[in-house]
Amino acid sequence: MTVKWGVIGPGRIADSVVPDFAHVPGAEPVAVASRSAERGEAFARRHGIGRVHTGYRAIIEDPDVDVLYIATPHPQHRAISLAALDAGKAIMVEKAFTVSSVATREIATVARNRGVFAMEAMWTRFFPAIIRLRELVAEGAIGEVRSVQADLGVRNRTPVEDRFYSAELGGGALFDLGVYVVSFAQMLLGSPSVISATGALTPSGVDIEESILLGWPGGRSAALQVSLQCAMPGSARVIGTEGWIEVPPRFHHPDRIVVHRYGADPEEIVLPGTGRGYAHEIDEVTRRVAAGETESPVMPLADTVAVQDIMAAVADRIGMVPEEGPAVL
Repeated sequence: MTVKWGVIGPGRIADSVVPDFAHVPGAEPVAVASRSAERGEAFARRHGIGRVHTGYRAIIEDPDVDVLYIATPHPQHRAISLAALDAGKAIMVEKAFTVSSVATREIATVARNRGVFAMEAMWTRFFPAIIRLRELVAEGAIGEVRSVQADLGVRNRTPVEDRFYSAELGGGALFDLGVYVVSFAQMLLGSPSVISATGALTPSGVDIEESILLGWPGGRSAALQVSLQCAMPGSARVIGTEGWIEVPPRFHHPDRIVVHRYGADPEEIVLPGTGRGYAHEIDEVTRRVAAGETESPVMPLADTVAVQDIMAAVADRIGMVPEEGPAVL
C-alpha cells in the first residue's frame, strides 16, 4: 500500500523534510499547498511533486491525499489540523504542535473522537540512537533515572522581521528550541510537579532565551536551557543511580550515545540516522496509517499534551503571551 502525503506550508522546514521521503518505502508526497501559488509551484518543482494547491482548503479536500504534513508557523496549526481531521485526513504536525495547551488538547480530542491518526513531528524520538537510549534506561543500565540535563542554543543574527522574532508567527526560543529540551525530559521522567523558569523577552514580547527547572516527586529534576542569542553545545545527559548516558551535540538529531556505567569504561554506541534524519518519523506515520492505527506509541498524543502544558507554564513564568493564529484556510 502506498500512503500518499500532502504538504501544507512549503517553508524552510518542509524543504528539509521532503527529500527524506525517498528513504521511506510506501510513502509518496503527491501534493503541496501554499497561500502563494508561486511558492507552491517552486516547491513542487524542487521536490518533484505533481499537484499544487493554492490555499489550504483545496489540499484538505483532495481525495488523493491520505496524510497531511502541516509545516506552517505554529499559531496556524490549530485551525489547519482541526479542518484536516474533520475531513478524515491523518496529520503529522510540525513541532511545536500548537502555541497553547487548549489548542493541543482540542486537536488530540478531535483526533481520538474521530479515530483519525495524529502525531507531533518530534523527529528526535525516532532516531535510532534515542530509541537505544530509551531501551537502555528501561533495562536499568544506569539504575533509577534521577535527573536530565539538556541545552540547545543558536547565535541567531537574522533580521528582526524574521519569523523567529514574530509573536504572530510563533517565534521565540520556546517553541522552536525549548520544545526539544522539554520533550526530551518529559520522555524520560513524565509530567513534572514543579515548573520554574526565568528568561528574556524582546520589546515585542517574544522570548529569546530561558532556563527551565522541572521537579518531580522524590527530588528528581531536569535542568534545561535554550537561547536564540547564545550558541550552546546542544548536548544532553540522563543521570541515574548507576551511571549516566551522554547524548553528544546535537542531541536532538544524534548519531551516537555514550553510556557511562558506574565502575566501567565508557561505551560508545554509534547509530546514524537515515537521510537527513526525518525519514524515521515519516516511516512511523506511514506504517501506522497503513495499518489503520490512530496514534504512535513512540510519540503519543498524551506526551504532546504534557509537553505543551510544560511550555505553557514556562511562557507564563517568563511573562510571554503566545498568540493563536487566524483560522485562514
